[in-house]
Amino acid sequence: MAEKLHVVRNQKDTVFRMLFREKKELLELYNALNDSAYNSPEDLTICTLENAIYMNFKNDISFLLDSEMNLYEHQGSYNPNMPLRDLVYIAKQLEKYTRDETIYSSTLVKIPVPRFVVFYNGTDGQPERQILRLSDAFEKETAEPELELKVLMLNINFGHNKELMDKCRTLREYSQYVDRVRKYAKRMRIEEAVERAVTECTREGILADFLSSQRAEVIAVSIFEYNEEEEMRKIRASEYKNGKEDGIAQGIVETCKELGVSFEQTVARLKLRLGISEQEAQEKVRHYW
Repeated sequence: MAEKLHVVRNQKDTVFRMLFREKKELLELYNALNDSAYNSPEDLTICTLENAIYMNFKNDISFLLDSEMNLYEHQGSYNPNMPLRDLVYIAKQLEKYTRDETIYSSTLVKIPVPRFVVFYNGTDGQPERQILRLSDAFEKETAEPELELKVLMLNINFGHNKELMDKCRTLREYSQYVDRVRKYAKRMRIEEAVERAVTECTREGILADFLSSQRAEVIAVSIFEYNEEEEMRKIRASEYKNGKEDGIAQGIVETCKELGVSFEQTVARLKLRLGISEQEAQEKVRHYW
């Protein structure tokens, strides 16, 4: 088990990616998203760049179908930088796609239509669907951005996007499985919660073939995913706490300076207000003094 977890950590695999790396399930998901009715998985060409890592990022699934290059990403936590990440990734994909062409000729080089989707199932509240735009990251607002990239982010937590779930059984059952793991993890160790969820879902026909055929790997990946998700939640909570403390500290220091309060008295006030040590209070006062 430990060896499998080590492999998962290096590859950053997820249950979502395991499910949809098969063409049949991927085509089912594409049809559900696009209201299409393609029935031949062989028409779909997987083009995920397995070894393309940039800033510790690897795209989950990329594939070509009907002159479209689709980039699907699964996220367990909200990431507003997905448009920038996808911009980097699509550039690498198109560089590979056009390697036998010359972009310096007078002939127009045709490329597939890029499509970007994020499937979100984190525990922070997010809307059913939203559009993330590259232009939101621009340092100054522009009415007509000359470079834009839009990512559709869908909330796939259990109970969300019912119409999509009704069209894609695999996605619906994945949502049910994740929901069950989280429910059991609230009252038992994560290892026990995953074991129970896998056993029950298999018995009840939820991802039954997938879970029974890849049980050991699914359990290892699920445990790692959950632990990683919990660690990220702790980091975000710590960042929020530190940011809130810094805001309070800045306000107290600026007010004390305006009133002519001494450095030492300001340190004492900050120490009392935030319940921090003398050294921490001194460092914060020096920073904003």
